[in-house]
Amino acid sequence: MTAGEGRGGKVRRWALRVALALGVLGVGTWAAFQLSPWPSVLLIRWVFDRGAAEASEALRKHLPAGVTERAALRYDATDPDALLDVYYPPNVQGGHERLTTVVWVHGGGFVSGRRQDVAHYLKILAARGFVVANVDYSIAPGATWPTPTRQVNAALSYLQAHADALNIDADRIVLAGDSAGAQIAAELANAITSPDHARRIGITPALAPRQLAGTLLFCGPYDAGLVQWDSPFAGFMRTVLWSYMGRKDFLDDPRLDAFSVARHVTPAFPPAFISAGNADPLEPHSHAMAAALQKQGVRVDALFFPKDHAPPLPHEYQFNLDSEAGRQAMERSVAFLQGLREGGAVPSATVERSDGQGQ
Repeated sequence: MTAGEGRGGKVRRWALRVALALGVLGVGTWAAFQLSPWPSVLLIRWVFDRGAAEASEALRKHLPAGVTERAALRYDATDPDALLDVYYPPNVQGGHERLTTVVWVHGGGFVSGRRQDVAHYLKILAARGFVVANVDYSIAPGATWPTPTRQVNAALSYLQAHADALNIDADRIVLAGDSAGAQIAAELANAITSPDHARRIGITPALAPRQLAGTLLFCGPYDAGLVQWDSPFAGFMRTVLWSYMGRKDFLDDPRLDAFSVARHVTPAFPPAFISAGNADPLEPHSHAMAAALQKQGVRVDALFFPKDHAPPLPHEYQFNLDSEAGRQAMERSVAFLQGLREGGAVPSATVERSDGQGQ
């Protein structure tokens, strides 16, 4: 064997070793993704965190002057994740005025997200004349269903107990949320107004039904049966529901029926504003939720868009206040909340064209 051939043999041996190592790594990686939701969850968190940071930064230029806040209030002394912020319109904090209070639950697919993600948006909303509470909760896989709903219920108990100090009208509470947070808000609203659903999910509501004035629900997943398991979106939903339900075989979990809140709404559900973008994979859930509520005789104001709306409106479109649709969603939300505050009528469900004309 020549010296050159010896070097070639070494190279081939090293190449073989690298190939074997990569093969083992590939098998190990595949096994990791099959045995636990964590690898996929970490990827989702990385993507979602980047998107949330970009959306928040884009809202910075819209921040109004004069909004004040009380930050990092602990709503459950036994829970390290139980923090909330409260935002106020100018010249309200510390005074005698008691305002309709929007309790907002952030999104993140149940596996990511934090209250800071939506802070800018909620300060903009608060400036329109409302107290807004921004609630943190524990995320999956570390916390499974219905832990976040129980935590938000604990937040309601805290807000009610400190209503005077926080300028809250405890008889004008609106549960609100985006994406996963919309499901949590809707689930808790149904538990507050339906004793059967409260028992179904194991919650003793912190509010009486009369205290819950309405709901604002953006882009939520309200019925697991509406997921298209052969779609490109299916892999994400498998990871999310595996994480949140705590079982890889979540489709066989009888609790998934209770999670699917659109199946269980009652006539006592409060008036609802519901919206989603026309390019949102979860848009069918919002249509189904609106239809289920209307069937029960609940007053619904629904903001949907034609399938050919351009530009296409993605999941969480409402956070883009540089777009006409995002601004429209904000104005419709404010009008809905003002109607609740003033005791006015809430419109029946409508579908809005991109030019704002009803369809």
